[in-house]
Amino acid sequence: QVQLVESGGGLVQAGGSLRLSCAASGSIFSIYNMGWYRQAPGKQRELVAIITSGGSIIYADSVKGRFTISRDNAKNTVFLQMNSLKPEDTAVYSCNLGHGIPGRYWGQGTQVFVSS
Repeated sequence: QVQLVESGGGLVQAGGSLRLSCAASGSIFSIYNMGWYRQAPGKQRELVAIITSGGSIIYADSVKGRFTISRDNAKNTVFLQMNSLKPEDTAVYSCNLGHGIPGRYWGQGTQVFVSS
């Protein structure tokens, strides 16, 4: 049974930074793609960033140059460094793991709120 636990969300002013973490248990972490998705109120869930098992990275156009995804396979953890945050980045951010895009497993989500 795979479990994903996110941390690092919170309230920040526009222009600020946050770092999200997602720790995975119960799986061979390195064989999976890991990603972050977000869902704002009244909107569909959207991809933020993915890092594949081979190390390839995909970013949504809206976060390119501001967000950085990375993974530490030894610690079964994926990170999302978010800089230059904007009010439109406000959303619930969820970690995702699996062979596909999106993968099978989801975390519970962590709220990010960016004030103007």
